[in-house]
Amino acid sequence: MTESRLLLMIIVGSLQLIERMDLMKRSFTKMQGCANDYIYLDCRTSGVPADIAALSQKLSARHFSVGADGIICICAPETPGADGTMRIFNADGSEAQMCGNGIRCVAEWLHVHEPACADKPVLKIDTRSGLKTLTRMGEELWQVEMGAYSTMAAALPAVHMGEGPLVNCPLVVDGKPWSVTCISVGNPHCVTIVDAVDPLKLEDIGPAFESHPNFPERINTEFVEVTDATHLKMRVWERGSGETWACGTGTCATVAALVEQGICPVGEDVHVALRGGELIIRVLPGRQLLMTGAATTVYEGVAEV
Repeated sequence: MTESRLLLMIIVGSLQLIERMDLMKRSFTKMQGCANDYIYLDCRTSGVPADIAALSQKLSARHFSVGADGIICICAPETPGADGTMRIFNADGSEAQMCGNGIRCVAEWLHVHEPACADKPVLKIDTRSGLKTLTRMGEELWQVEMGAYSTMAAALPAVHMGEGPLVNCPLVVDGKPWSVTCISVGNPHCVTIVDAVDPLKLEDIGPAFESHPNFPERINTEFVEVTDATHLKMRVWERGSGETWACGTGTCATVAALVEQGICPVGEDVHVALRGGELIIRVLPGRQLLMTGAATTVYEGVAEV
């Protein structure tokens, strides 16, 4: 073998190695809303990665990788007039229908990265639970029109609990009786009032709620402490992710559940304190929900996958 041919083979091999290394790198944006943190991927031209479930499991692993509650893919709009589409993948790789904190971050990402959205005060984003409208209220602050909620069993779905409304229903979890109100806000939630949220060991009780046989598609569970009619404190166990520091849809479901029980008022802002910050929820006539909260970029990065 000539020296020139050997050199050529080395160069070609090096280029192939560099190409493979490039294919193993993926740019992302880390964002959080009330410490509900996700890895955001720009999938507007490439589409959702074929290995998204495994990718979400790998990159979401705290202490071992980027660390997050999951991956959110920002995709091309699916309906006329929409500005983008949100696809959510939990830390265990399963896909979720909706994330209230996540969609605010998608709106902020589009506002910053998409020139056509930079000057728009209102954005429309497709989700697996329908088209959502978001209004920019200030710097990194967005209000989401979450749509109407339901207390009916078929909307969750829930079984062995009657058709609904599922308000103040008895539920036995690991042999302990609870009183729960079940709310669908495009994804399913089970809300229960407790004396104090801080002492709860959610790692012990959360999984039993999540996988309760009455909820065949699993359930998100909110544990709420009532300060007064317009101030609540809440912790959440999310299906597929475990305890998170905030959940936008869960906060909406919590306020909706307490409105159904006559504790919180209709037409007024209700402030909900979460481990990651505060969200403001308003229930309008017709069971329509508004949610207002921050959306913050943490950093931009590149991950080898």
